[in-house]
This record gives sequence, C-alpha cells and structure tokens, in this order.
Amino acid sequence: MGSQRSAQWYAGTDRNAYIHRAWMRRGLPAHAFDGRPHIAIANTASDLAPCNTHLNEVAESVKQGVWEAGGVPLNLPVVSLGETLVKPTAMLWRNMAAMAAEELLRANPVDATVLLGGCDKTIPALLMAAASVDLPAVVVPGGPMLTGTFRGEPLGCGTDVWRLSEEVRAGTLSEQAFLASESSMIRSRGHCNTMGTASTMACVAEALGMTIPGVAGTPAADSRLLESAHAAGRLAVEMAAEDRRPSRVLTRGSFRNAIVALAAIGGSTNAVVHLLALAGRLGVELGLDDFDRLGSGVPLLVDLQPAGRHLMEDLHRAGGLLAVLREVEDLLDPEASTVTGDPLVKYLVGARIWDETVIRRRAEPLREHAGIAVLRGNLAPSGAVIKPAAASPHLLRHRGRAVVFDSVEDLRARIDDPGLDVDESSVLVLRGCGPRGYPGMPEVANVPLPAKLLKQGVRDMVRICDGRMSGTAYGTVVLHTAPEAAAGGPLGIVENGDPVVLDVAARCLDLDVPADDLARRRPSAAMTAAFAAPLRGWERLYIDHVMQADQGADLDFLIGSSGSKVSRDSH
Repeated sequence: MGSQRSAQWYAGTDRNAYIHRAWMRRGLPAHAFDGRPHIAIANTASDLAPCNTHLNEVAESVKQGVWEAGGVPLNLPVVSLGETLVKPTAMLWRNMAAMAAEELLRANPVDATVLLGGCDKTIPALLMAAASVDLPAVVVPGGPMLTGTFRGEPLGCGTDVWRLSEEVRAGTLSEQAFLASESSMIRSRGHCNTMGTASTMACVAEALGMTIPGVAGTPAADSRLLESAHAAGRLAVEMAAEDRRPSRVLTRGSFRNAIVALAAIGGSTNAVVHLLALAGRLGVELGLDDFDRLGSGVPLLVDLQPAGRHLMEDLHRAGGLLAVLREVEDLLDPEASTVTGDPLVKYLVGARIWDETVIRRRAEPLREHAGIAVLRGNLAPSGAVIKPAAASPHLLRHRGRAVVFDSVEDLRARIDDPGLDVDESSVLVLRGCGPRGYPGMPEVANVPLPAKLLKQGVRDMVRICDGRMSGTAYGTVVLHTAPEAAAGGPLGIVENGDPVVLDVAARCLDLDVPADDLARRRPSAAMTAAFAAPLRGWERLYIDHVMQADQGADLDFLIGSSGSKVSRDSH
C-alpha cells in the first residue's frame, strides 16, 4: 500500500483494514487498494436543483478520467441547493452545505476530490468545504444553459424574468404573452445564461485557480464540458500524488485575480459575500475595502446581461474568461498558481478575443470604472456595496426621502398601493433581510418598483437593503448594508421621509438626520416582531452564530481550516 491518505483505512492485514476493503468490494477489484489514490466526486446533482441535474453525466466523465490516470473514482452526493426552488432562501443553507461536504470529505478514505457545482450556492459551498478540509481539489463548473429565444429575440434567464414581469405590472405586456415565454426561457440543461451568480462563481473559481484554466463558461450542453470533466479526473490523481492542496493555490494573489475578474466580467455582487467567507476559511486577509481598492477601477469588458446585451454562450464563443483576463493581465498577480501547478497568467498567452462586440478591448470598454463600489456612512458603518455597472448613471449621486418597508411581507403588502406616498425621487428602504433578520440574507434587494410609477414610465429608483440581489438582476441597488437591522444596524431606525444621500463617487451612504435625533431613536415594534428567533434546528444554530455580510455571512465557529486529519478512530 502506498502513502496515500486512504491507506490509513485500507493498508494492512488486520481486522480493520479487512473490514474497510471488504465493504468496498462491491465491484472494485483487489488492485483498487494497492496504493492508488481514491478520488471523491463531490456531486451536487439533484432533481430539485434543476440547474445541476446533468452533473451525474459529468461525474461519469470524471470517473473515466480518474480510472485512466490510475485512480479510483467514488461518487459522493453532497447537499445540493437550487436557488429558484428552495425557501426561504438558498443562502440560509450555504454554510450547512459547506460544513456537511467538509465533514464527509474528512471522514471518508479519499485522497483528493473533484467538485461538481453549478447553481449559485453550490460552487461557493464546495470551495469553502475544500478550503476547510484542505485535500487536493479541482472544480468542474456545470456550465450555463444554451440561449433560448422568444418571438425571435434571445432570452436571458433571470434578467428577462425581472424585465418582463415589470412590464406586466406596468401594463405594457400582457400576462398571456409573459406566460408564453416560460417554455422558451430554459432551452437546455445548465444554470442561468446571464452573468448571474452561477456564471460569476464559475468564472471566479477559474480566476482563483481552482479550475482547469479555460473551462469556466463552457455551456452545460457542450460536449467539451465532458472532455474537461475527464481531464479534471486525470488531474485529481496527479494532484493527490503531488499533494497540491487548496491552501497552496488559494493565496492572497489568487483573491486579487478573482476581484479583478469579477469587475472585468461585470459579475454578481454575491461573489463578494462568497469570497469573504472563503478567505475566512483559509486565513487569507481579505476585507470589504479590498474589493473597492482592487476592483473599482477595472474596466467592464464583457457585454453580457444584466449589465449588457449578450449571454454566456456568446462569451464562450468570443474567447471566454481567459480572453477577458488577457486584456487586464497587468492587474493580475503573476505568481498566483492554479490547480495545474502553473500560474494563471501562463494560460493567457494564447487567449484571443474572437468577437469584440461581446468582449471589448481594454481601450474601448463597456464602462471605464465598473468594479463593485463599497459605501460607508451613518447608514452603513461596516459597509455596503453597489454594482455601478448595473445601475443608472443619473442615480449614482442622489438625494431622496426614504420610503421604508419593515420586511418582505410589508413590502409585498404595500408596494402597489395606489396611496403609497412615493415618487420617482424617493429612496426605497427594505430592512429585515440580513443574515440574521430574515434569516439567510435573501435575494430581495432589487425591490420591485411601485406599480403606479412603472405606469408613469419609471424603470429605476435608488433602493437600499440589508439583503442580497440576484446576480441576474439590475438597477441602482445598495445592498449588503452592515450591520443589518436585526443586528442593531442603523437601517433599523430609518423613518419614512428621512433624507437619504447616496454618492457613489464619494463612496458615501448617509441619512441626513442630526446625530442626536438618531441616537434617541429605537427600532419600530413592527420591525422587531419580524425577527422572532426559531426554537430549534439549523435556523437556530445559524442565527446564533452567523456573522455579518462584511465578514462573508459565515458561521463564527467555521473560521479557519481544520485540515484533513480524522480526530478519532473507532475501528
């Protein structure tokens, strides 16, 4: 038996080794235990996570690659989270999925792992798990769906749902026409085809160095995804032999590259929370201000919905992420490595842009300074974020009176009330949606506009929330406001009519109310009532231990890595 970690289970002639081998001899030959590495395929396939249903097929290609390279592949189903179906929000269970995957990888006789994720929370959860257990790991993103069309026009999954549903509320699109587009929206297997969170996290994983370079963005239905999955299986065997762990790949330079990539592709603000949580698992120093410092001046080069026009299939055709990164190579860390053992920048040499309407040259960007901006002020002492690329330029500096909603339920009850005291200059404030307050920090920050304003032609307003926004959404939305209202943050004491001042260029978010007046205020009874803590289960554990958005909304006892060593051996 070799020096692989799995040898701790299988090597030897004693009773324990006999039991371990015998229980696995359900088709595995004797030579499966001769020292070759055992590779876990952490598989988030689930019929209830529709974007990940094809990952069983991807896993088969991984298995072939593992066998070919002399390893033993083992399918390991892990917690799967489907963003569109799971209630109250998939984010409530990201940390649970990460913790469960970490524990399964540590507890089992595996030497490396291939991580199969797609829908929004699965790739972040798998990365967090891999970082915490620190076994050699490589990500295979499930890939975006193919472009669907309706009435001859391409449909962006998610983004066009928001757009078309608002047109129905505005009275400019019939409900019948809206529903007719439903069967056209999802053309194939795969996750959202816009630059939503799923596509963003696939690209971020590649920029971090955790995928085979060039894989991110390969459509789910493209045969080249299976080819890449096969290659990932082969690579995992090599990584096990060389002990190439996430802690060797995920350095501060890797996070720099991820932040630059996030800005250049116009990626989702959700990546901020996920990257902060991942850094916390590794002990890498990364703060909210790093996203502004490293990313705010990066030009937006990818013309994709929701910030632009095209879709993920177009990005892949036009050259993919590597072509984008070549345009901003001088901003990248030249030493940051990848799972292959080579630096990321090595793979930019042959990258080319094949369609400049999709991927812009740096000299002619979609926007000059489009990275995520971090705001601070008396409304967000610990910070808030905004994605200028998805906002209306005329609203990036704005003053308006607050129209406050104490919860999602309050919003739904009143947003379309004809008597609502609101106009297009108002600032919509939604609170009670943070990690602790909801709980789980849902994607509700892109508050729907009041129906009466939609009918007047208004299509954007300043909105402020302590929750998140879908990566497929758009608008002038300030989100991740920290501390959240449920944690005593100042968002909890905003009153209707308060003047709110937003100045993105100055990075300010303030309530123009005397400090003495603010000090005397207390949260409303209606808002406090919405924060009733559950008595048991995961939600109880989550509320007691979840940190704020500026710390990645991870659980406080999961900070840092625990490694792959099993603490006790009962056999």
